[in-house]
Amino acid sequence: MRTREKRGIIRGRRQPEEEEEEVEMAMAEEEEEVAVEDVPEGDETEGGDETEAEAPRPPRGKGRMRSRVTWDLCWAWYRALPEVQQIRIARMGFGHILSVRPFHVDVPYLEALWERWEEDCKAFIMPWGHMIPTLEDVAYRTGLPVQGEPVVGLERRDYYDDIVELLGPEFVAGRRRPIRSILLGSLSEAVGLRGRRRGPLESLDEFCTGVRGALDLGDRSEERSIRIFVSYLLGRLLFAMQSSQMNCKFVLLLRDLAQAGRYAWGAAMLGHLFSLLPSSSQHLGVHLLPHGAGTLVEGRQTMVPLMTRWEVAPDPRVIDRRAGDVRAALDHYPHEQVVWTPYRGEADASHPAVAAGRPLFDRHLLLLCLRTCEVLYLELVVRTLGWHQPAIEVPSLGREGHSRRRFFAEDRDWGADHDSTVAYWREGGEQVVRVADLCDSSAYMEDYQARYAGRLRLDRRVMPESQAIRLLEGRLAEQEVELTRLRAEVRTLKEELARARASRDLSASSLAQPARGDLANRLQEALDRAQARVQELEEQTRAVGAEAQMESLRLELEARISGLEAERRTMVTAMEELRDDRATMRARLLEAREREREAETARARIAADYEILKDRVLKKRREQQRQAQQAMPVRTGSAFASLDDIVSLGDPSVVRGGV
Repeated sequence: MRTREKRGIIRGRRQPEEEEEEVEMAMAEEEEEVAVEDVPEGDETEGGDETEAEAPRPPRGKGRMRSRVTWDLCWAWYRALPEVQQIRIARMGFGHILSVRPFHVDVPYLEALWERWEEDCKAFIMPWGHMIPTLEDVAYRTGLPVQGEPVVGLERRDYYDDIVELLGPEFVAGRRRPIRSILLGSLSEAVGLRGRRRGPLESLDEFCTGVRGALDLGDRSEERSIRIFVSYLLGRLLFAMQSSQMNCKFVLLLRDLAQAGRYAWGAAMLGHLFSLLPSSSQHLGVHLLPHGAGTLVEGRQTMVPLMTRWEVAPDPRVIDRRAGDVRAALDHYPHEQVVWTPYRGEADASHPAVAAGRPLFDRHLLLLCLRTCEVLYLELVVRTLGWHQPAIEVPSLGREGHSRRRFFAEDRDWGADHDSTVAYWREGGEQVVRVADLCDSSAYMEDYQARYAGRLRLDRRVMPESQAIRLLEGRLAEQEVELTRLRAEVRTLKEELARARASRDLSASSLAQPARGDLANRLQEALDRAQARVQELEEQTRAVGAEAQMESLRLELEARISGLEAERRTMVTAMEELRDDRATMRARLLEAREREREAETARARIAADYEILKDRVLKKRREQQRQAQQAMPVRTGSAFASLDDIVSLGDPSVVRGGV
């Protein structure tokens, strides 16, 4: 675990650079604004070879989820190139990622993840703790190199001459200087592929055949053809932005194609992803949770990288869901089913990127991508290393890195200006220390839940019936997909076990054949057979151990399948109970509505009776008033003797009462 003093030293390294860049802010414009100004009128939108996946606007002030990743075209373009160019591109470190067939992107799942990103600690806030995509994930799943030279270098104010030299003069024709970005559509247009997109009913192989027929490399040299494709790959797949343009600083990395093979492209891609997550969403390759979107294809159990082993296709049982359902599923996901060490059993020898990057998997690092420097806080996810998570003071994780994507007013070498940061990467960062006396991660979870109580939705555990049913149906579909995958694995293990037993029986039968020849030859052959048998027994001893391990794995898989079957039956029972409860509630609701109608009828009858009674009372009062008016003249005549007395009431000269 890193100390505050060490963090202060690293932050101190970057204080002068930030002050220097603040001065340059007055002289430089934002990258996206300058890129648009460089484009001639009418060329601002690329069109044709881009695909977009949009989702509703997420909360917390973030923009729309957009993806301009054109994996289909990159995959088909690479296969349409001559074999010698494919070999050179593979040596640059892109061969494994380009072997992955394009797959379906689960937009609601990515949106739910995106909303949980916490910028301060560079991690996803999940109910079971922090989760961070690490270099180990990148190496295993994509096969990109994560160790090597940092992706930094020279940045220019004007790339005009570099584009002419490295790509060709057609990319700057008709444009004014300075040039700092190029349209990605111009790269595909230069080889005859602009406007190529895969149709809704077109298979991937058919699309690849069409791209191969349309590809036109012209009379370009081999190096230029490779640079054009790799530039498109960087701008459209590895370092995709929401803009249709690519900064020319990536092109300078391809001046020496042999040197390009020594860059840590996987670490740069992860740092680029960290820098984009606070404000935008790109293709997010985080698959640490089993969300049921893929199926392990039989026959691909040993392919590298891991993404090539899965057939990720739209499954109607899983993808027909909304972002709200995915959020609820994450909120209620069983913590015990989260796999923190998903790569156990994988041999490093079969994964070149993993074998080379293994020394960095337990290190605190700064991820460099040109002028972007992001921090990988591995201290928050030491459970991915198989350790218990200690309580950590999250507010003390200051932002040691920075992400500034601006143009400089003059040529500048970022790596030379920040040699201490580059040296920190080349030295391998700093070792994350394991706390050996921990027996669990309870202290960490208590602090974690107290800090992120609002983000974890702990007060939303009660769901409506309809949402609970949708959640159970989604989990049931995911379990069925997982059962299919496990059955395929068990079938493969059984076949391998049968082959091992057959080979063992064949070798035993061959040893049982009698020897022929004279006595000396027979003795020598017997001695040779005895020695061979000894060696075979030693090998069988090792094989038996492997077979026992395989058998235990098979039993474990069968037990897991049984557990999943039991869980599935439990969920089916729960769904039936929910449906029965819902039918009961509907019956009660109909009964309540019938009672309400009867109450309305009674209220109407009471109101009518009230009107009748009111009319009777009013008639009686009017009769009493009429009778009172008829009796008034009699009372007036008895009070005054004559009309003269009444008139004399207002005459002061008349004296009454004898006075």
